[in-house]
Amino acid sequence: MIPRKYTCDGADVNPTLNIRGIPRKAESLVLIVDDPDAPMGTWDHWIVWNIPPEERIEEKSVLGIEGLNDFRKHSYGGPCPPSGTHRYFFRVYALDAMLDLKPNSRKRDVERAMRGHILAQGEIIGLYRRR
Repeated sequence: MIPRKYTCDGADVNPTLNIRGIPRKAESLVLIVDDPDAPMGTWDHWIVWNIPPEERIEEKSVLGIEGLNDFRKHSYGGPCPPSGTHRYFFRVYALDAMLDLKPNSRKRDVERAMRGHILAQGEIIGLYRRR
């Protein structure tokens, strides 16, 4: 379960993420957080690219370039499901390159740009239900 602090019901800040197994050849990381259980289809909460290949992303930090999420913001937007328990996928990709994208890029642009550059990937799924 995702602690309330990291949701719209709390401080709405990004949680600390520990990343293991980053290949030595990685030039950058990409982080995508989305909710496939949203009523109108998958909802993008956070898109970040050109993150230095480090093993930790700290709470309330931004280490790369934030793209445009479905809240129409360049920031982390925490879980805020309208009903029921939703799944939140935190996916990290290690790339052999930096991405040359405009700040208003969306998830589909990032996914297209990283094709052929993914060295490794991982994910963790968090759950959240509003009270």
